Amino acid sequence: MILDLNQYIEKERPCWEELQSLIEKKEVQVLSLKEARRLYFLYKRTATALARFKSESHDLSLQQFLESLVSRAYREIYKASKNRVGFNPWRWFFSIFPLTLRKHSLPLLISLATLLSGAVIGGAVLYMDIDARQDLLPGYLQISPAERVQIEESEKGDRLQGNKMTFSSYLMTNNIKVSIFTFSLGITFGFGTILVLFFNGMLLGAVVFDYIAGGQALFLTGWLLPHGIIEIPAIVIAGQAGLVIAHALIGRGSMLPLKDRMKVVSGDVVTLLGGTAVLLVWAGIVEAFLSQYHDPVLPYSYKIAFGLTELVVFGLFLILGGRKLQLLKWKKKKLTL
Repeated sequence: MILDLNQYIEKERPCWEELQSLIEKKEVQVLSLKEARRLYFLYKRTATALARFKSESHDLSLQQFLESLVSRAYREIYKASKNRVGFNPWRWFFSIFPLTLRKHSLPLLISLATLLSGAVIGGAVLYMDIDARQDLLPGYLQISPAERVQIEESEKGDRLQGNKMTFSSYLMTNNIKVSIFTFSLGITFGFGTILVLFFNGMLLGAVVFDYIAGGQALFLTGWLLPHGIIEIPAIVIAGQAGLVIAHALIGRGSMLPLKDRMKVVSGDVVTLLGGTAVLLVWAGIVEAFLSQYHDPVLPYSYKIAFGLTELVVFGLFLILGGRKLQLLKWKKKKLTL
């Protein structure tokens, strides 16, 4: 007999929420052994609660919720899993990764807005004082854009002959380090992540304004677009992962203890970081093999066309990736209601 029904519900609700999160995670990826054991434990505990409510409570909506939860957990635990054996990289990147991006849309929008805000401020600073270039931009960007372009375009032939892979590896490693740093600062409740995104945005905005104000917009577009169309969103996604961690640390709107909140988001965070790394590998290859070659060696029109194609494909990937998997999840959930 449940002596205090409301107190019992408050005590058990975190377990139900955790079970629901594990079920949703298992529907799209393989659980670790520890997570699978936790799923089974929570399933038995929730089934026990359901049995007690059926005999002692008249709250039909709560009973229906628990019945749905227990039914979904039962299917995930006992169903044949021949299609879930092992890790499928293709399915993970093209379905689970974009699904996870859209699942945490608010942190993604905050990350993007922070970077863009920094870009606006960086451009505004140079607009008000062009000499601020000395303070905002790194050493190799402190000469005028016209001088930079002249130097770049004066190089003939293969400027990275024999060193493309070395340069590409350097770019990948450096950008992945920046992404991990941006993400890891999520442990500061997101403040560090926001600052890094804002600073990188300021640098980006200052560079863009400097080239445009110097009459070198065509060079800038041909240089930045091919790799930047992937590299910049990758940094934003790393910021998104940091903000997901920050939200779990703060715990607003959740009754789960900190340890369980971190468990719930851990899989999504790993997916976001893994996807970021893949994007940065591609961006590093493009920058070393394409972006560093300028007119007349490689016409700007070719590079811009390549970048615009990337933009369309990447946009479709973000919007449509994993839709089929999402639809299957929705149908499964509807059947349990």
